[in-house]
Amino acid sequence: MNDSTEKKSGLGLIGHIWTEWISTFIVLMLLLLTLLIGTGEMIHGQMLRIGERLYGDEKIGMQYSFLRAEPTKPSCDRNPNIDALVQERMKAEASDPDASFFGVTPEADVRQSFMAAKTECEEKFAFYDKSMKHLEQHPSIRNYRTMETGFFWLFKFGTENRVLILLLMVVISAISASLKMHHISLRPPTTKLDFRVYSLAMILGNGLLSYSVWSQYQSVINSGVESTYETIWGYYLWMILFVSLTLISLYQLFFIPKTAKEGGNIGLSLISIPLYAFMAILTGISFTFFMDYPMGQGIYLGQLVEFSGIFLNLALFIWAGMLLTQTRIMDVFLAILRPWNLAPETLTWIILIAAAIPTAYTGASGIFVVAAGAIIYREVWNSGARRQYALAVSAMSGSLGVVLRPCLLVILISMLDSRHVTSDELFDHGIYVFWLTAFIFLGVSLYLAEDKFRINSPKIAVPGMLRALVPVIPYVVITALVVGFYSYGLDTQMDEFTAPVILPIMLLAYILFDKYLGDRVPVPQYNSALAHEHEQKSEYLRTHNTNAESKRGFGKSIWFASSESVGHIGALIILMALSASMGGLIERSEIVTMVPTHMGSIMLSLAFLAMLLAIIGMTTDPFGAVILVAATIAPVAYENGIHPIHFWMIVLVAFEFGYVAPPVALNHLLTRLSVGDEEVAAADAEAKEKYTSFYYRYERWILPIVVLFSSLVIVTFVPYLLNMFDWYANK
Repeated sequence: MNDSTEKKSGLGLIGHIWTEWISTFIVLMLLLLTLLIGTGEMIHGQMLRIGERLYGDEKIGMQYSFLRAEPTKPSCDRNPNIDALVQERMKAEASDPDASFFGVTPEADVRQSFMAAKTECEEKFAFYDKSMKHLEQHPSIRNYRTMETGFFWLFKFGTENRVLILLLMVVISAISASLKMHHISLRPPTTKLDFRVYSLAMILGNGLLSYSVWSQYQSVINSGVESTYETIWGYYLWMILFVSLTLISLYQLFFIPKTAKEGGNIGLSLISIPLYAFMAILTGISFTFFMDYPMGQGIYLGQLVEFSGIFLNLALFIWAGMLLTQTRIMDVFLAILRPWNLAPETLTWIILIAAAIPTAYTGASGIFVVAAGAIIYREVWNSGARRQYALAVSAMSGSLGVVLRPCLLVILISMLDSRHVTSDELFDHGIYVFWLTAFIFLGVSLYLAEDKFRINSPKIAVPGMLRALVPVIPYVVITALVVGFYSYGLDTQMDEFTAPVILPIMLLAYILFDKYLGDRVPVPQYNSALAHEHEQKSEYLRTHNTNAESKRGFGKSIWFASSESVGHIGALIILMALSASMGGLIERSEIVTMVPTHMGSIMLSLAFLAMLLAIIGMTTDPFGAVILVAATIAPVAYENGIHPIHFWMIVLVAFEFGYVAPPVALNHLLTRLSVGDEEVAAADAEAKEKYTSFYYRYERWILPIVVLFSSLVIVTFVPYLLNMFDWYANK
């Protein structure tokens, strides 16, 4: 952490140690434990199979599963005196008063029962003797058993405590994000007034959250219902989190960073408040003072716990996104395109199509924007594009892939609405939405381009492209090895359920190769003359070159990626948690019930719902918004004759439109986080200086809106107008 960041935290050395060491170490261990949980069942199943192959013996009927615990010597009598036992039983029954009512058991039956018991006892001793003999013949089985059962215990412990692992990760990460003032807002605080308003809002929002969770805890304790330790510790962790954030914000209110400028504007200060603080204040005041429901925020935060598996996978995806920044993989693949010297619009289209794959595999659009936004910005700008255009592309880089397999958002939809849709159905239809949006982007970009077309001669481009293919080969081999290990070694395919576990392993392998063998396969450097037409541009490209990270070793790269992940996990997941609370407020306020169950026509229903979904996308996080939509809006859509698959395609496109549209424009905020505030400000200044056209001055906002709004209109209306789906004929 640099000095400015340390001063900004307002907590000096303590904040520095926490954000740089303690939080990174704890979250890294939790991420590794989550990886172990995710892959544990696969590995343990293979360990049992290996144990069976090594130590099982079909000839004597011995299986490894029989020996997973040390055999216990039977306590029964191996050589009982049958006659004596029979006589004793007969005498006992004869003296029993109830025997006259039920009748005395025949002596033959009594003898038979003791003979059966003797046989059973003999079988137990025989099995014990056989097991001990087998153990003596295979002394290594005890060592293997210790390893296998120890792994099983760790895997079982992690699985049973998945919720606490998630909450602990959120607590550590959110505290770190607060210390670094890393929470997502419309603009960063810069003046003293900004920092005061920021801190006051955080105090109020976190104070309301603390009171809500405490109220919920008191309600559970006083209900008389016995709660599990997981539930109780869950409340403790939530209270620790929000009380800690309140105290941190209280400290920051009085210790403003020395870098803060004098003065300030109250309007700009208000939009410096973190989005989650806005949500916390709004939901806290509404639940506590207007609905007399102070525990409301805490209850809806529980949805984070209910879908703990999804959010743990999301944390793994965030980590994977940060690991991606430590590899050469983006630079290696982009090097294939550079020799063609493509026009920015053509190059961008290819980049966006390629970016859809990692977007799908990193779970949601925002994560990929944070991870690769700066790299894509650099590459598009390097091709001669306008800065505003490059920023627009960076903001859209995570939009196309959210409808592709194995996007985590689609998995959550299929879980929430499992009665109506499956993930396979959504992914199968999502591919059409993907290509539709991609071609709309290409058409709009070419229409508005200053230079319509540019490409190098194949005589120049092909040799350069072939040279650039060589560094790609190791990554293809690594990918095949990792996927092959899971496919053949662990009998597990890479799909939407296993991708969160496999992807970080693959990226760790990429980093390992880059740090130890990457220099032996250098990336060919090709820069067009446009890359150096301005000294300022050249300087930016030098300082943001991905190869600049190559001096960082393997361990430091993992540590750096984990440290970056901490802030993003804290900022994104806490925003998602409060989005769920916002959804709960909307649900409890019964605003949605004001929507007519039957609007009279499907066209009117489609138009209204598309507009409503876009507004939700503009103001909330995708995961929290999906939970709200599934509970409140989806039933209304189905009642109005809209098929579930069509509805959820509209939802996904409407959300992506909302994430690039004001007032929040989440993807633009994350682009700023990735590219840097200074570069965004420079792009705005450049546009005002060079262009008089309204479009070119605000291109980074207008282009994504035009593309995704067009896609939303087509996805909403065209399937019905063309009668593309059989279900409309049945309505």
